[in-house]
Amino acid sequence: MAKYMIGFVLVGAMVVLATAPAVLAQQPPAASRSATIDLNSASIADLESLPGIGRRTAERILEYRQKSGGFKKIEELMNVKGIGEKSFLRLKPLIAVASKGEKAGGGQ
Repeated sequence: MAKYMIGFVLVGAMVVLATAPAVLAQQPPAASRSATIDLNSASIADLESLPGIGRRTAERILEYRQKSGGFKKIEELMNVKGIGEKSFLRLKPLIAVASKGEKAGGGQ
């Protein structure tokens, strides 16, 4: 019986170790998690630093910001062509919409 228990424990440990790199790869680096980019003040370069955002998408974000008078909430980012729900969920911990007089690192 003890042999089987040890076998199950070893198999479980192997599964955890095998999936750890995939889980870690999905998480942004610690420095990125604590600092957010304010969608209402970000430059094209700031936006391009976000995962999956290239030059053209960054330009579209700025165009949307200008036409709409700024972002009221981060979910509006999905109104920009090229940003769907999957992309938004990946970006959500990295972005913010600061209210007037508030800095981007202060919350959403």
